[in-house]
Amino acid sequence: MKSVLRLGAPLCALLFIAGTPAAAELNVCNRTSYVLYAATATAAAGEIASQGWTRIVPGDCQAALHGDLVARTYFLYARSSQAHGGPARAWGGVQPVCANDVTFATHQSASARDCESDNYFSLPFAEIDTHRLKSWTTTLSETPAIAALMDARTAGLKRLLRDLGYRIATIDGHPDKEAESALYDFRKRQHLRATAGASELFDALETNALKVAAPAGYSICNDTAKPLAAAIGEKQAGAWTSHGWWKIAAGSCAKAITAPLATDSVFLFVQKVSGPTLVSGSEKFCVADIEFDIQGRTRCKDRGLGEAGFAPTRVRGFSGFAAHVGESGLVTSHGSVAPN
Repeated sequence: MKSVLRLGAPLCALLFIAGTPAAAELNVCNRTSYVLYAATATAAAGEIASQGWTRIVPGDCQAALHGDLVARTYFLYARSSQAHGGPARAWGGVQPVCANDVTFATHQSASARDCESDNYFSLPFAEIDTHRLKSWTTTLSETPAIAALMDARTAGLKRLLRDLGYRIATIDGHPDKEAESALYDFRKRQHLRATAGASELFDALETNALKVAAPAGYSICNDTAKPLAAAIGEKQAGAWTSHGWWKIAAGSCAKAITAPLATDSVFLFVQKVSGPTLVSGSEKFCVADIEFDIQGRTRCKDRGLGEAGFAPTRVRGFSGFAAHVGESGLVTSHGSVAPN
């Protein structure tokens, strides 16, 4: 039994679903050129239980849920790794489900409109009809040109090599000398065995790409061991605005601006949650104690608002920028131009 669900932008184009006689579990296969992280949700007794994230490298399949599938409805959402350059990619649908950037498991009322905790946010999950089968396999697809899982594995290696700056002309499932040469160079630089398998290669490639990644837009990454609260200031259509707060778990990143950048600077303020300030500067913007989007950066106190000094981060010429924050403040930053 097979069915195809076509999804609209900005979610990816295809979610392919098929029942299989495999072990009793919900399997997710990755037939794309991206390293994916998948979250699932189960609807039962007026509640939606969600959990994530399951890492699935190109050309591989992983069990996102174990055991017999007995619930009436299941949902799935997947997103591309932050190691990849360019716009983030997502596979999902229309059902709002609460999730977190890091490993999570939570419950919410099926009728709730908002997430109960500030640490969670809503993502659009796709419904999966398992037809009451005890096991089900869902394959996430990117393009008909990547027709098989082996093609996805080749395309995925190529994409990560390009993310690392190697000259890879085409992201497809066909091996070529250009990619082989780049992979040989990467193995040599990382002291990887010539016999290193696909899993070891993907681990090393993604780990190194995460160090230099700057997906389209503006990301703030927490390189400390404690959660951070971040706010940004920017100029939009000639008007100054400030936005916050993004709560960023240790080792995670938050996407503050999702569209490709088209400005000279983004201004940043970061502090530990209930702790000291880590990133600040001389550029004054209005802030509030709760989540805010504030127009203008003058007369803050007269408007009943607080004021903080933000630090400039130069993003001119970049479509994407990732600001990394450590215990000593803004420690590294990476920018990327729009891919060809």
